[in-house]
Amino acid sequence: MQIRHSLNKTLAPGAGFRYSPYGPAYNPGAEYWARVGQEMVSRFPGATPEVIWIVGILKGQGTHLSFPGSCDEPNISFSMQDDNLGALDLFDKLNFRVWLQVEPGDAQVETLFDLILTRYATHPCLVGVGVDVEWHHSLGKPEGMPVGDDEASSWLTAIRKYNPRYRLFLKHWETNMLPPTQRSGILFVDDSQMFSSLDHMLAEFAAWGRYFNPSPVAFQIGYPADKKWWGEYKDPARTIGEAILNTVPNTNGLFWVDFTALEVFPP
Repeated sequence: MQIRHSLNKTLAPGAGFRYSPYGPAYNPGAEYWARVGQEMVSRFPGATPEVIWIVGILKGQGTHLSFPGSCDEPNISFSMQDDNLGALDLFDKLNFRVWLQVEPGDAQVETLFDLILTRYATHPCLVGVGVDVEWHHSLGKPEGMPVGDDEASSWLTAIRKYNPRYRLFLKHWETNMLPPTQRSGILFVDDSQMFSSLDHMLAEFAAWGRYFNPSPVAFQIGYPADKKWWGEYKDPARTIGEAILNTVPNTNGLFWVDFTALEVFPP
């Protein structure tokens, strides 16, 4: 098997958080999330504040986008107001790197990317867009449908019409759900959880890193299902993050999940 590697030059690792409209008990506002990003990055010298910001969540058979708009596709719906603009404006000022994510269901991914980038591509904080593959054609398929090489390449081409520097991220916890050989321009995000210990997490994350090496990988951490062990740490974000960086050399992103952010980073 011939792997098509990325030609992108290595970026400084990112550290920050993952935000969704449904993750935290309530939304404290853009200033709070910016502080979470700053607190995360302060734990890792040389890192850059980086965010996965979810703008499209699964609804019915498709996606509900958290901004106004219109589209002929029946699997795409919109909010009455823009729930992202204030945060993106602040992230621009603070020189954050931001990824915008969708949970597509049966909605056409390229159409979602067009709608998102038509609205937000003017924001300098934006570095790319991503798909949580768990929700890719997921109806009746609890783990989603795999993304092939040609599909990933087509998505990357679509977003680079807006900016040739944009990158694509693909997220799952199973390597066989992601492109087998296509690597160029892609960040591979592992959102696995339900580990018995930090060592258990590191073993799985190391395998993820080796599988995609030398392409960049990233990890979502801080899930409630793992709190039984990380809750014992004085500074769980630092302890887990440092362990991952020391174990997985191609790590390019660490994202604390919003499900426990309010507890670990109190408003």
